[in-house]
Amino acid sequence: MRYYSLKKTKKMERSRFHRSAVVGLIFIFAGLFLIAGNMNFIHYPLRHILFSWPMLLVALGVIFLTSREGSLTGWILLIIGGFFLVPRIFPGIHFEFHLFFWPVLLIGLGLVMIFRFTGHNGKMIHRTEVKDEDSLDDVAIFGGGKKIFTSQNFQGGKITAIFGGSEIDMRQAKMAKGKVYIDYFAMFGGTKLFVPGDWDVKVEVSSIFGGFSDKRAADPRIVRDPSKQLIIKGVAIFGGGDLVDF
Repeated sequence: MRYYSLKKTKKMERSRFHRSAVVGLIFIFAGLFLIAGNMNFIHYPLRHILFSWPMLLVALGVIFLTSREGSLTGWILLIIGGFFLVPRIFPGIHFEFHLFFWPVLLIGLGLVMIFRFTGHNGKMIHRTEVKDEDSLDDVAIFGGGKKIFTSQNFQGGKITAIFGGSEIDMRQAKMAKGKVYIDYFAMFGGTKLFVPGDWDVKVEVSSIFGGFSDKRAADPRIVRDPSKQLIIKGVAIFGGGDLVDF
């Protein structure tokens, strides 16, 4: 059992590193291209492609594909972004792509909503879910829900909120020994995370026009276990989140 737990923890660490590496590389390349563009090393036609909202959708799609629960959303964003990149890449194509902007956007949002609230068996998923899984992988885009975790050996996970957010209740859960990490990414959205009052939590979320607030009550009667620590790492862009224990 201990071997299985260690194996699962290592697998989660590799997944967390892989996803963080993908996001980091996207930011690095975006910054390098911006510098090159400002120094006129990149010609306008290429800048017109790279620095566009369709390319942003493609980048978000790649990020979502690194998440188990966000793979469908990732493919939808990739398809929509790729669809609107075609006239930028091939300007010789005479097709009124702008006439299809809202129809394609509505179709994409419709697919996200359908598959978000529908299970593989076609039944509707309740917006409040009770989970006993040891890992967290929550993706909220243009919506959200409530998840209650009851794991007695919580080992961390990932939270992604874009134009939406979830309520994640961990007050019935127990944390695994050692340091447990949650990778957090929010853009124009945010998540409210409920934790037990005796959890030792450290917030290391970098904010860009946003913020992640620790709103836990300072109660001197609560003794936190130093052998267990939850570390929330990530970035919030025009978004944020709340950490509460009530």
